[in-house]
Amino acid sequence: MKVSLVLSGGGARGYIHIGVIEAIKSMGIEIVSISGTSMGALIGALEGCGKLHVYKEWVESLEVIDILKFVKPPFKLDGDKIFNKIKELVGEYDIESLPIKFTAVATDLTKGKEVWFQRGPLWEAVKASAAIPAIFEPVKMNNMLLVDGGVLNLMPVAPVMSDLSDLIIAVNLYADTELDIKINEETKSKVDFLKSVWEKMFEEKEDVANMSIELMMRTIFRYRQAEYLPDIEIKFPQDIANWYEFYRAAELIEIGKIHTLNVLKHLI
Repeated sequence: MKVSLVLSGGGARGYIHIGVIEAIKSMGIEIVSISGTSMGALIGALEGCGKLHVYKEWVESLEVIDILKFVKPPFKLDGDKIFNKIKELVGEYDIESLPIKFTAVATDLTKGKEVWFQRGPLWEAVKASAAIPAIFEPVKMNNMLLVDGGVLNLMPVAPVMSDLSDLIIAVNLYADTELDIKINEETKSKVDFLKSVWEKMFEEKEDVANMSIELMMRTIFRYRQAEYLPDIEIKFPQDIANWYEFYRAAELIEIGKIHTLNVLKHLI
């Protein structure tokens, strides 16, 4: 079976996408195209170039002190440092050279419309797609001022609608649903330790601007969901993790894999 995969934005929640992809492939399902916004674009790009396992090993090995290298006060992320590290880990690619079709979705503030990147330098496209307002600097490119694709399209189904696949599977990290999954004790122990250190360092991780942007994106998402419907939508609750909880990689990857297997075994 061949599927097209749509990966929504969600900040640190996007680590869930790694587990989703692992689950899909473990069932013998071939991913032939991917469309993603923000963190979904990043994970999709890594899968597209065959280096998702390298990135997974890296993020699961990160300690709080390692994550802090990519943070600049007041709790802003350094996009240049992050993408330089990704290039160091996996190399550079052009989108059209990938073995599967890939689309990164960004928002052009100058024209107020979404932009689909399906050609050109891979990491420049992903950097634009993931430029969360107030967290990353906008990306200037070809007379465009580009920010996070989630500003207009959190779960971009449209780019894969015409692809030659049997099913479109979309991963929604903003669902109003509940999930009760128990992770293994080793993972839980590590995450609990990292959490205690993280919270001592950052007493305030949300501000009015960031909360307003999140609310705006969720509201637009609800209105746009009906435009293009996937065949299968795998839903994860939006409160499963805050956007900034990047220390929870191992836990969120495990949750993504377990829940996806539970969903797909009843549908495929």
